[in-house]
Amino acid sequence: MKVSDLGTWPDENGQMCPSRLVLEHVTSRWGVLILIALLERSYRFSELRREVGGVSEKMLTQTLRTLERDGIVHRDAKPVIPPRVDYSLTELGREAAEQVCALGRWTQRRLSAVQAAREAYDEQQAHTL
Repeated sequence: MKVSDLGTWPDENGQMCPSRLVLEHVTSRWGVLILIALLERSYRFSELRREVGGVSEKMLTQTLRTLERDGIVHRDAKPVIPPRVDYSLTELGREAAEQVCALGRWTQRRLSAVQAAREAYDEQQAHTL
């Protein structure tokens, strides 16, 4: 696949290309962490917020709604008192989460190489200034 296969960044109508928009949702800062967490099991909102760590209620709500709209996350609101809402992955979401996890595993495996490259870059930049 080439970048051009994903369409133009905005299209001729000023709208974001649909495939790039989904890619943005899945690979956003919070989208990635939510998908990884939900790959393990379903979570209630407050549990998911603690599991992800650092995400505000507003951002978690916004990201979950976006992923739900894309068919990636399932929101199960149970009619009980107090209200109970569970979030889980759909089949489509599980597929996306597995891809994101593969990227996460690669990142963990190659982190030392990235850090070495950063240090070499920073050293080179320090000598050229």
